[in-house]
Amino acid sequence: MAMTESSREVGVIVRRSAIDNPWIDHIWSPIAVIDDVPSTAPWTVLSKDGGAVLYYAGSAFLDLFSTETANYRDNLADGAPRIWVALRRREGGTDFELTKVTADPTEGEALFESGVDVIDAVPMPAEIAAWVAAFVDEFHVERAFYKRERNRQGNSRENKDGPARGRKGDYGHG
Repeated sequence: MAMTESSREVGVIVRRSAIDNPWIDHIWSPIAVIDDVPSTAPWTVLSKDGGAVLYYAGSAFLDLFSTETANYRDNLADGAPRIWVALRRREGGTDFELTKVTADPTEGEALFESGVDVIDAVPMPAEIAAWVAAFVDEFHVERAFYKRERNRQGNSRENKDGPARGRKGDYGHG
């Protein structure tokens, strides 16, 4: 079965908040994904309120893949679907680049391990949730789980003679 892909451009809003910490003076956090992408330049200040500044971080493509529909379905079934947003600090600077937006919770969680500097999940707008749901409805296929059987000796069925030991050519054996 061929993989089907669909993409949608979204805008991202982030906040820079002042904090009382001896090592850092502020934190960055994505706060919203918007369906209508404005013509505003990336990293435009949208508002200032005390120690918090809202920025339009720019736009990114939210990509859906037919091989991941089960993950999207689980995200939507949660009752409060999310979109994960990742930002990476530009080399030698204090500013960021928008690197990824995803509706796949598995991919979102993997971003935490990927070395991006800022990752957070934000609420999924209703228009985007409807688009994701339509994609899942059209392309989701339930996949059966097949558990590999083992014989009573604990070896795989393919090797009925037991594990090979000490034969020339075996890994680590002479």
